[in-house]
This record gives sequence, structure tokens and C-alpha cells, in this order.
Amino acid sequence: MTAYRVPLLENVTGARQELTVILPVRLLHVPNWSEGPFPFELGSRRTDARTRSTYFAAASARALYGAPGRPRRWHLPLDIKQDGLHLLGMELLRAATARNPEHALAVLHLSVERPLLPVLRALAGRRPTPDPLTELLDPAGLLAGIADVRDPGAPFAIARPYTIAFMTPSSQQTPALRSGPEGALPASADLWLWQLASRSTPEDFPLPPETAGEQLKEAVRISADWSALVLRQGAAFLGHRTDTGAGDFFEFAALHSRTVYLDALLLGALQRDHIDELTDELSEVFNSTQLARQVGALERNIAVFRSTYWRQHLTAHGPANDLLLAFQNQHRLPARFHEILAEAADYSRLVQTQESQQISAALGVLTILGLPLGTALSILQVLGDNSVADLLIALTLSVAATAGALTTRYGRLVLSSLRGGNGRT
Repeated sequence: MTAYRVPLLENVTGARQELTVILPVRLLHVPNWSEGPFPFELGSRRTDARTRSTYFAAASARALYGAPGRPRRWHLPLDIKQDGLHLLGMELLRAATARNPEHALAVLHLSVERPLLPVLRALAGRRPTPDPLTELLDPAGLLAGIADVRDPGAPFAIARPYTIAFMTPSSQQTPALRSGPEGALPASADLWLWQLASRSTPEDFPLPPETAGEQLKEAVRISADWSALVLRQGAAFLGHRTDTGAGDFFEFAALHSRTVYLDALLLGALQRDHIDELTDELSEVFNSTQLARQVGALERNIAVFRSTYWRQHLTAHGPANDLLLAFQNQHRLPARFHEILAEAADYSRLVQTQESQQISAALGVLTILGLPLGTALSILQVLGDNSVADLLIALTLSVAATAGALTTRYGRLVLSSLRGGNGRT
């Protein structure tokens, strides 16, 4: 459809271009870096942990920044330039789970001074574009001795880093601009936004015209000046009016995209990783003979996740909530967590049923063992027989009767239930 033929971004350099790269790592030890998130500054505003914690609900802030004496996040300022990229600094967020206590997320903050989309395509593994994070910008070298960059065998490994792109247009880049201060937003703006978030051109991934409208409806309108789009492997922010340079509102917008909006997406990544692990735990419940213990550990991990990470409301400020919900919807996190709760409840009922059967079986065994013996002793007592020989005969007969009872269908059912079997004969 011609409505979706727009100028490509391959050779476009925006007025302002920022890039955040998130990748999973294995934390070797706590870094000797400053505690807290990277404190970007704008005028008198400093976005440190204390400032950001006032923006988020307390539970979300603890998950993102830690608590006094229990830090979860560290940052390191840098100043490295290479091939049109400028690395401003790095962060590490501890993302430990029950099975993977060394799991963490590394965050690289960059500015881009050349066309942004080719950089994003390279990070997405589009060929033949070379990887821009090499040599001085190689994460393995930057984190050497502190963290191992993505273990391919780890359950949280993703094919490529998650990227958050921020771009504002110049006056010549009309496909992204509104027709006026209150004018309509052209369809081409959302298609530029799609290319930045999906890290692809229409040749890489042709957006089906039959579904393009529905998919582009997921864009978050932060204000008339800019929009965001969150996809599975990347997110993007795009301005809709001319960026006038220093002192423009877009300085504040870029700051937000690197701080509180980044943190909303980081919380979504933490939720995704924990739900991935819980899903894996569910699949292994029956691999152990200790079903009750497995289900008990699973229920505890679900409770910890639910109280620590599972949030769908971050703050009274709408855009951060919208971004988190968009990330959750892209990864189907609400539906997956609901399935986890339902499946765990089924396993819990199975354990309760099994334990009830075992208790009933134990009572049945006591009945089978005690009834013949009690009957024999009662008969001897009624007859007034105190002979040791008769007592031994009675005990022998009661043991024989018990053994015979255990060979019946009822006896086998009791023994099977006691062992935790299926009760079949």
C-alpha cells in the first residue's frame, strides 16, 4: 500500500540522537563503581537514586535501586568516542533470581553522531552491517573482570541486546513532523518510529499493510511533541517538531528517556526474566521424586516474585506506566503469569490430594495391623487365658491375618497410596 511508503531512515541523522543498550551479563563480583543509577544532569536537576525514587512507588524503587545497605545498581562515567558513537557511561543492575544469583543487566549510554538506524540494524544482527560495539566499545572488554557478557547457555540469554533509541528531527525531516503546532501527525512518523523500535527497514521486515494500523496503534503519545513505541527487542522515542538545539524541551525529553523511562523498561526486563525462570521451574516439577518439596519451593518463588517485582502500576505519572504495560504486553507477561499461577495451583491441589491419600493409607495400615491383633487379645482376655504359648499363637495368627489382608485389593491399594502411587492394582 502506498500509504506505507515513506523515506527510509538509513541515511538520516536526527538533530539529537541518544542510544541505550541493555544486555544480560553474569556478575562476577560487585563492581568498584559508584552506587545508584547513572546520575544524568540537566541544569539543577540531578537524576540520582534519591530523585528517581520520588518518581516511582516504593516497591518499584527498591527493585530498581535497592535499599540502604543493600545496593542493586552501580554506575561508571566514561568518555569513549569511536566511529560516530560516544559512550557516556555504563550501569549494572543486579537481577538475581533463585536459580541464577549472578544474573545482572548491563546498560550502556551512548550518543550517536551518524545515521542512527544503521547502528540499530547492526545491533540487531542485520547483515552485512558490522557490529558497532567492538574494540573500545566492546562490552566484554569494558566489563572484563566484573561481569561476563551473556552466557549463551543462560535461560535469560537473548539473541541481541535490547535497545532504546531517542531521535528528534530537524526542520527538513518532515516525515516525523506535525503539520503545525496542533496539526495532525502524519502516518510516516509512526513508520519512522517502527523502524527505530524494530531496528529494521521495510526490506528487513516488511510491515504487513493489513495489520500495520493495529500494530502502530501501540505507540504511546507522551505529548504532542513526541511519541514512543515498545517492541520485543527494542523501544524508540521520536520527536514530532523541529529540535531547536540547546535549551529545547527535547533536552528534558532525552533525559527522561535515559532515566525514568529506561527504568520502567528495566523493571519489565526483570519481570520477564523471573517469569521465564518460573516457567522453567514449572516444566521440571515432575522431574523430582519430592513433588511436595518441588511445589513448595515453586510457590515460595512465586510469592517472592509477586511481592518484589510484579508491578503494573509504577507511578502516578502516566507515561512510565504506559511503557511498562507496553513491554509486558509485547512479552505476554500478564497472561503468562496468570498461567503460572493457575498451573501452580493445580500442582498444589495435586500435592494436597496425594498427602490426604497418604494419611488415609497410614490410617488404613494401622487398621489392618491393629484389628487382627486387637481381636486375638480380646478373645484371650474374655477367656481368661494367660498362657504365654496361647499368646504367641494369637500373635502368629494375627500376623498371618494381616499379611493375608495386605494381599487383597484393598490392602494393595492402601500400600500403593502410602507410597504415593496411583492406587491401581
